[in-house]
Amino acid sequence: MVSIEDFKKIEMMIGKIESVERVPDTDKLLRLTVDFGEEEPRQVVSGINEYFEDIQTLVGVKCPFVTNLESRKIRGLESQAMILAVSTSDGVFSILEPTLNDIPVGTTLS
Repeated sequence: MVSIEDFKKIEMMIGKIESVERVPDTDKLLRLTVDFGEEEPRQVVSGINEYFEDIQTLVGVKCPFVTNLESRKIRGLESQAMILAVSTSDGVFSILEPTLNDIPVGTTLS
């Protein structure tokens, strides 16, 4: 179990995926460029490639990310956030998206 005080330390924000590309020599990894309304977009490396026939459908999608994790190197690429998604044991997968498209990037989840 996690205390409410520990949970409050997690920062989650809405980001808009600006670009996406496959990470060479991997089956699962995508490199996303994500706008959080900050000075510069962030790079996010995520193992979600297998769920998308056309990865370009992710461009323009707004979804939540955990944004205060320590940066991590994955296959030599720095990942600066973590996308939030759901998957089931039978392979159903979904990016979580706000139901209203006019939620601005950088909005903090509460």
